[in-house]
Amino acid sequence: MKIGKFCSIACGEKYLHHNLQLGGQPILFPSETLDKKEKLEDVCGYMNFWADAIIVRHRNMDVIRALARYSAVPIINAMTDRNHPCEIISDMYSLSKIREEFIKDKYLFCGESGNIGLSWKEAAGVLGFEFSQCCPQGYEMEGVQVYRDIKEAVKGKDVICTDSFPADKLGDFKNYQITKEIMDMANENAVLNPCPPFYRGEEVSEDVIDSDYFVGYQFKRFLLEVQQAIVIYCMLDERK
Repeated sequence: MKIGKFCSIACGEKYLHHNLQLGGQPILFPSETLDKKEKLEDVCGYMNFWADAIIVRHRNMDVIRALARYSAVPIINAMTDRNHPCEIISDMYSLSKIREEFIKDKYLFCGESGNIGLSWKEAAGVLGFEFSQCCPQGYEMEGVQVYRDIKEAVKGKDVICTDSFPADKLGDFKNYQITKEIMDMANENAVLNPCPPFYRGEEVSEDVIDSDYFVGYQFKRFLLEVQQAIVIYCMLDERK
């Protein structure tokens, strides 16, 4: 298939690199492009003639939905405040490389209800794996089993995921740090997958990042290939 031009809106150099490696010609716009008074249907009216696909990183999920409604070319969600689908798809692919029955594993997310946790919840809904959350009161995701005690939460779990704690709420999460001692309480061969950027001394300890539980670096080796596959999938004529 022929890879053409991409409009990348506030996606950064990583996505430009993805596009260039596929033989595409990236065009980068800042996110402010979508925050003007101009209606999104009019923005799409122009971009439909400039690009073969549009990759968007914007806080507001409603903006992504509106673009998808008016765009004549594929819209790829590169991150919103509500979800981060491409990142989680990449993590699931990485898990499939090291765990034969990763769909049967039990997953624990430690952190607030945000785009990373909600994306893991969405993945659980699609793939059917067991998923729970550990967080202080007031940070829960709806429809998910919630633990308050991190030591109780990790028991029987295979995959522990984290997101960075809110900078202004670190006090609320002081008892929710994943340490090597905590990981020792999980199932045998359990793995720790913190979403980058992670912060040693906050959601994860120094010793757990230096342990064999941590798989974060190797997981991101597949990020480029998976996101390129998403671009190709979205542009396949056979899918339409």
